[in-house]
Formats: sequence, structure tokens, C-alpha cells
Amino acid sequence: DDMPNGQRRIKVEPRLNPNASWTLAMYMIATLFGFGLTALLIWTSGADVLKAFMTLFDGAFGSQKAWIASLAKATPLILTGLATIVAFRAQVWSIGQEGQVYSGAMGAYLACLVFAGLPVGIYLSLIILSGMIAGAGLGIIAAILKTRFGVNEIISTVMMNYLIVFLLSYLIGGGPWTEVSSSVVYQQSARIPDAAQLPYLFGTTKLHIAFVFALIAAVFCYVVLEKTPLGYEIRAMGFNPVALAHRGTNIGRTMIIVMAISGAIAGLAGVSEIFGTSHRVRVDTLYGFGFTGIIIGMIGGLRPLGAVIAGIFFGGLETGALYMKLLAKVPAAIVPAMEGILLLTFLIAGVAARYKIVRVNTND
Repeated sequence: DDMPNGQRRIKVEPRLNPNASWTLAMYMIATLFGFGLTALLIWTSGADVLKAFMTLFDGAFGSQKAWIASLAKATPLILTGLATIVAFRAQVWSIGQEGQVYSGAMGAYLACLVFAGLPVGIYLSLIILSGMIAGAGLGIIAAILKTRFGVNEIISTVMMNYLIVFLLSYLIGGGPWTEVSSSVVYQQSARIPDAAQLPYLFGTTKLHIAFVFALIAAVFCYVVLEKTPLGYEIRAMGFNPVALAHRGTNIGRTMIIVMAISGAIAGLAGVSEIFGTSHRVRVDTLYGFGFTGIIIGMIGGLRPLGAVIAGIFFGGLETGALYMKLLAKVPAAIVPAMEGILLLTFLIAGVAARYKIVRVNTND
């Protein structure tokens, strides 16, 4: 040691200006490592590893049809990833994106019933707006509980996730929204009328206009976070809320705005899935988008462009995994295991990209 009686210890420090090349390298290593572990799993199952990966790529991005399917799968993931970014950049640790997705779908479906008969343009606009308001409302409740009563946002948002799912289960599991035939009661709503369905793009029957909404939302988040006074407050709130409060900013108001924006974007994800893809409300259709979106936002480095790229990657992974299972005869259990492995390796890469290990000398 250079210092007398000094000891050397390891310390983890954040990188003040993360290097883009280093970040890219970390994610490339994570991708290789993740696929390497997946290859080991596929090999132990007895399936052809090379064929499995070839069908995975072909199913994800190997054709125009595959791209369209992957972008359709990516749409709700991009939106929930963006919802995560808005909240987490302010260090508001909301885990409520899952419930806000459900809430958005429920608010939109209620509007679908209430405003039926209006001209199509107005009808669709009210449906989308209602879904976003419903998602924002759930976020605002959590913000008020935090600012007025000191309730931790992690606890409140997780609890509201359960409450909203149970409410939807009642509504479509014997409640007023349940589809009933002459002899069977289904755990789902009736099919959404054609006038309420989101229009498709490029003459397809998979990719709908919500993908455009997701890209617009990404641009909106970038502009708000990086180019506006509100974005400065959000970022400053994430760095040092005490200093921001001394500057004269109303922290409670900023938090409510943050959670309203985050909830509205997550609510839009629920609208996109129900009114663009499944065309009926079901609990299992919406499951997991909010939780996966949290990971998408983290993998994207809490940047809107990163969320778009990560969402498209995992949308393609989900589409390609189905092809891999069907054409390469890979056991069904390996598909979610592969997704979990890649998510974990990307999270580790994200940490490695934003933090560094240094050695420091200390005196006894």
C-alpha cells in the first residue's frame, strides 16, 4: 500500500458518465452468456441446439411476417417500460404498472359500453382516453397515499395490483361484464365490437396503431424528461429531493404528475392489448405486462430509446420462442426459462454498465 498502516478495500461506485461502448459491450456479453446458458438447457433436453436457435431467429425477425408479429408483441412492453422510466427517473419506486395495465383495460372497456353508438373516431378516442385516465387514476392514488399519509409507494402499488385484478376477476367471472351463452358462463367479457377495435397497420391482422402510439409515447417521454422544466424537476427529484424542495419545488405535486404520466402510459398498454389484439377482456391476456415492463425499463437504462429497443428484442424473443417450441421440438418449460435467463443476464449487464468497482486505501 502507498499509505502507511493503510488497508485496501473494494468499493462499488456509480459511473458519473457511463461510456456507450462499455455499456454496449456489457449487453453483448450478457446476450452471449444468456444464449450460452440457454444452449446448455436445450442440449440437456435432447433437442438440436443449432436448429432451435435458427427457428428462434426466423420466428422473431426472419421475415416481414415475423417482424410484424414481434412488433405487435413488443407494443405493450414498450409502453410499460416507458411507464417505469418516468417513475423510476424520479426515484418513485412504483411497482404498480401491472395494476395500471388492468385498470386501463377496464376503463377503456367501460367507455366501450357507455359510448357505444358514437361516430367511430370519437368513439375510439374516448375509449383510449378513458383507459389512460383509469391508469393515471391508479397512479395518482398511490402518489397521494405517499405524499399525504407517508405510505410507501412500493407497498401501496403492489397492494393495488391485487385489488384491481380481483375486481376484474369479479366483473368477468360472474359479474356484469361476464360473457354468458345459453349453457356456459365464460371468464371473459363479450367480444369487443368492430367499431371499437384499434385499426391495423399495413393491411395486417396483428400490428395495430398502438405501436405508433408507443413510439409517440417514447418521443414524448424523451422530450418531457430531457427538454422541459418538468423533466428537470423529475430528474432532480431522483438525485436530491431535499435540495429540490429547498429550491421551492412542490415535491408532492411533482410526484402526483409523475405517477399520473406513468399510470396513463401503462393504462394505454392495457388498451392496446384488449382493443388491438385479444378483442375481449380476460385476466390472463393482460398478465405479466406490467412486471415485464419494469425489467424492460431497467434493461433500457431508464432511457426511452433503450425501452423501445429492449421491448422489440423481448417481443421478438416471445414470438420466436413459440416457433422454437413448435418447429425445433424444444420442451415448453425451456421457453420461459430462457426468457428468465436473458432477463437476469441483462439486468446484471445494466448494473455493470452503470457501476464500477474501485479499490480505495483506508487508514487503520
